[in-house]
Amino acid sequence: MTTTTSRGSTAMPYRLSAVLAAVAAVGLTAPVPALAQGRAEYRDEIRNDMSRCTSDKGPALMVTVDGVKASSGKVRVQSYRATAGEWLQKGKWLSRIEVPARAGTMTFCVPLPASGTYAIAVRHDVNGNGGTDIRTDGGAMSNNPPINIFNLGKPSYSKVGVPVGRGVKTIRVQMKYM
Repeated sequence: MTTTTSRGSTAMPYRLSAVLAAVAAVGLTAPVPALAQGRAEYRDEIRNDMSRCTSDKGPALMVTVDGVKASSGKVRVQSYRATAGEWLQKGKWLSRIEVPARAGTMTFCVPLPASGTYAIAVRHDVNGNGGTDIRTDGGAMSNNPPINIFNLGKPSYSKVGVPVGRGVKTIRVQMKYM
């Protein structure tokens, strides 16, 4: 299936497969306790605790994910520092929330270690098999960057970076599917 834009360029299959490839490449690694890696700030699996995104808490990102296509499988949200050395690098995610998918809109509270610039990667594993199924799974990133075959689904950290102060910053991301 090839989709063309009004300008005649090939778009969606390459864009989506690139997004999924990038998100899956870093999101499919087996969980490893943070302390086992020698650095407590990486790979923290947390629950989606919305009470951590109240006005007096922070720093945190409240992430609203729009366009979840099915109430099947799992949705995974991972946070990264928005730097060249950490954005979508294997094992460099800060925290991960993974929950059963719910069609439509889902909201997540992602606590952050300090003020700074962060990025979010979202993956919907529609059948819950832990693998990347290009034809069914979806993905999204903070700031909803354009994705194409030339950047292989990994937009620059500067395109996805979200500055976060001491409080809670709210963002919205749009899921993309084939």
